[in-house]
Amino acid sequence: MTDALPRKRLTRAQAKARTRSLLLDAAARTFARKGFAGASVEEIAETAGFSVGAVYSNFKNKDELFVALLSERAHDRVVRAAEILDGEAADADDPAAALGRLLTEVADKDSEFAPLQAEFWLYAIRKPQAMDVLAAQSEQTREALARVIEHRVSEAEVSLTVPSARMSTIVLALFQGLVTQRRTDPDSVPDDLFGQAVRWLFAGAVTESSQEPDGAPAGE
Repeated sequence: MTDALPRKRLTRAQAKARTRSLLLDAAARTFARKGFAGASVEEIAETAGFSVGAVYSNFKNKDELFVALLSERAHDRVVRAAEILDGEAADADDPAAALGRLLTEVADKDSEFAPLQAEFWLYAIRKPQAMDVLAAQSEQTREALARVIEHRVSEAEVSLTVPSARMSTIVLALFQGLVTQRRTDPDSVPDDLFGQAVRWLFAGAVTESSQEPDGAPAGE
């Protein structure tokens, strides 16, 4: 009987990325159970199967670990939005409708994370260092969204009357505000509202009135 083939050893970078991913997964589960204030670095490390030192070798503190979770979720949503606008997503036949579904999925299916976000926001208000970390994460999200907008506008061969950085700030604020409103009063934010709002926003921000074949405004 021949021996099984030996497993391929991970590179140092791959091992570090795997450790970070496992720590983030453990942190998400621990925060969901205990809340931000109640969760400890020690418990997160134990849940992930690592030492406390492994946490601190990847994150400066619990604040940075939590914000990394926020960043991961925000990145996934920006990627999904980019796929929708580029027509690569499975549900992107109607970009406006697909964007609306993205918002309702976040509002309706990611509700357990909402209290954690609110808890951290209140915590950060009282701790400037935490707010700085949160601001840096938000900036990364806005920059990623701005690149998506710039690409879309370039593909449509139109120009915006405002900088893409400002437009990304408005789109992100619109998304976050409608998510909060839908969680508060679902009937006030129908599934298609976000996509319609993005249409209206870009219709007033492009220098040409031409629209794409699918009816979505250029630059959406």
